[in-house]
Amino acid sequence: MRTIDVADITAKIREMAIESNYNVDSDYVERLEAAKAHESSPLGLRILNQITENAALASAERVPYCQDTGLSIVFANVGQEVRLTGGSLEDAINEGIRQGYRDGYLRGSVVNDPLRRVNTKDNTPAVIHYRVVPGDRVTLYFAAKGTGSENMSIARMLKPSDGREGVVRTVIDHVFESGGNPCPPILLGIGLGGSIEKAALIAKWSLFRPLGRPSPDPLVAELEKDILDAVNRTGVGPMGMGGNTTCIAVHIETYPCHIGALPICINVECHAHRHAEVEL
Repeated sequence: MRTIDVADITAKIREMAIESNYNVDSDYVERLEAAKAHESSPLGLRILNQITENAALASAERVPYCQDTGLSIVFANVGQEVRLTGGSLEDAINEGIRQGYRDGYLRGSVVNDPLRRVNTKDNTPAVIHYRVVPGDRVTLYFAAKGTGSENMSIARMLKPSDGREGVVRTVIDHVFESGGNPCPPILLGIGLGGSIEKAALIAKWSLFRPLGRPSPDPLVAELEKDILDAVNRTGVGPMGMGGNTTCIAVHIETYPCHIGALPICINVECHAHRHAEVEL
């Protein structure tokens, strides 16, 4: 049995909150740079240049990449051979968020209740998903999820007869209707199967996959590619201003489901792809 003091978890969460807001995923920026060579719209190209320049300035000046520093999402994979000491894991995670958003001068965007809407002023509490896994390690995944893209996320219950074509059509229609609202170029996390809440959870989890890494399932990998190509033919373009760079990557996760259902969740990520991972 391995022992971990939750103070170490607080320290790591604090660091991830700050660094992910200052330094957007480098793979995402590289893909934006590569997209410039293929962007047909002069305005779209200009926007891509502004986005990548903003990323460089944020990193160099140690300031947030976007004024919306996001809702804190944490996936905590806890090894079943780990003993946590020093307090509550949930309290430790939220203390890390509190310290990170305070010390990094990051905007507090969380309200204490969806109806009363009083700002908690320190971006807590985080949305935390716990999983017990084999081993004696704790792996923490952190995302600062902006609300412009999160507001464009949807869940649907398709019919099994809708099949592959129905999945593609649902995604394409939704991206086109969303237009510039999620601040494209976007990343699409898609959950297929399970129940309605499971589809939403695996859609969010798919955003933590290394950018552009195809699904290990060849059938799903082909679907990812086809959706990406189709989305980039919608003409939505950078920031919804037209062009052929609407989406950078499509990540799909699947789960077994009932014979009578085909759940789908589309979790949309804006070009501020702010994710971090650490293992203790």
